[in-house]
Amino acid sequence: MTTPTDHSRPLAYRFAVAVLRPLFMLFTRRRWSGAENLPPEGGFVVVTNHYSHLDALVFAHYFVDHGYSPRFLGKVEVFDVPVVGWIVRQADQIPVFRESERASDALRSAVAAVRAGKTVAIYPEGSITRDPGLWPMRGKTGAARVALETGCPVVPVASWGAHEIVPPYGGRLRLLPRKTVTLQAGPPVPLDDLRGRPISAEVLRTATDRIMAALTHELESIRGERAPATRFDPRRHHVTPIGKPRPLEEAS
Repeated sequence: MTTPTDHSRPLAYRFAVAVLRPLFMLFTRRRWSGAENLPPEGGFVVVTNHYSHLDALVFAHYFVDHGYSPRFLGKVEVFDVPVVGWIVRQADQIPVFRESERASDALRSAVAAVRAGKTVAIYPEGSITRDPGLWPMRGKTGAARVALETGCPVVPVASWGAHEIVPPYGGRLRLLPRKTVTLQAGPPVPLDDLRGRPISAEVLRTATDRIMAALTHELESIRGERAPATRFDPRRHHVTPIGKPRPLEEAS
């Protein structure tokens, strides 16, 4: 395999890998595929589905095993957690100020990271899915904007199995018996016809719909099932878009 250019890891990143990777090797079975679709050099965006609080670590394990050091866009609350927050800050991760005036800060940081040749990981759903079957929801446009501003590839990587260890939105940790976690990277999302055009709301939505369709296609392949024909939209179902799901009227 060609060695990626995004190989530099801050000390905190190497520390996290040294602590967590042996635990995942011990407590999970891994089914990795599609690494040939990851660009061997240059910055790019990678998108994945969000269905468990554990899936980010499983996702990072996949990339570390293939020689990459993804920079995650993660909710700012994680950066304030004692010890964990210090590690993620020192590991060069990118805070997201969700539903706030500072939400665009993360996109600017992501664009800069891609232009510096880094791998940037984005959850296009913005939160753990509210879909009853844990299928990807309607996507937000951040990943599309970064890709169109930088001209970089967007690679969909579907994940499955982490919810059997940590259920969505909490629940009892279930390490034994060992669970299988599956990650599968697909080909870069075709966006060439949208590049060079003004980045309008219509262009962003078209690109985002393609990204979500490609991600869902990979997840269908893993699960051996068909996703619902209509993607779940929290607002149409009157459910809070971030945080623990609850009716919108309770959050107002």
